[in-house]
Amino acid sequence: MASVLSHPAAALGLGPWFGPAALGRRVVVVGVVCSILPDIDAIGFWLGVPYGSPLGHRGLTHSIVFSAALAALVVGAGFRLHPARGALFGFLFLSGASHGFFDAMTDGGRGIALFWPLTDRRFFLPWRPIRVSPIGVTGLSGARAVAIFQTELLWVWLPCLILWSCGRLVKDSARGRG
Repeated sequence: MASVLSHPAAALGLGPWFGPAALGRRVVVVGVVCSILPDIDAIGFWLGVPYGSPLGHRGLTHSIVFSAALAALVVGAGFRLHPARGALFGFLFLSGASHGFFDAMTDGGRGIALFWPLTDRRFFLPWRPIRVSPIGVTGLSGARAVAIFQTELLWVWLPCLILWSCGRLVKDSARGRG
């Protein structure tokens, strides 16, 4: 998996495209939570859930369907009266779906169940430049941690910073014309 420190980059990068003016800063924080939440399935390791099970790590919680359901649940439960519910759903969905996308770019594990429930098959992207991060923080130290963070800076944070910058430029230029 990409590390828990890098999954929020997508929500932060997407922020200017959807808000915070339209959605509110609180929503960006909720997007960060949605970007991390798919790793809740790691609890299965301690509960004896087999890795390859849909409930195992990188299973159903890493799927596109889970991201859509999570976004719909959050919008329905916490933002029913929000004036920009469609944009809010889009932002939360993309924030959550980014988790599986980044994990599918890692060089370890058994793939991601991106298309669950249509199939239990696990997928990687054809290009996998991100070093896989250990589950938990105990294995995240020394030279290995440096190598992991270097690949995440290059392949997660830099593209998300560019996404954020472009969003700010578009928003600022639109504001200048308006």
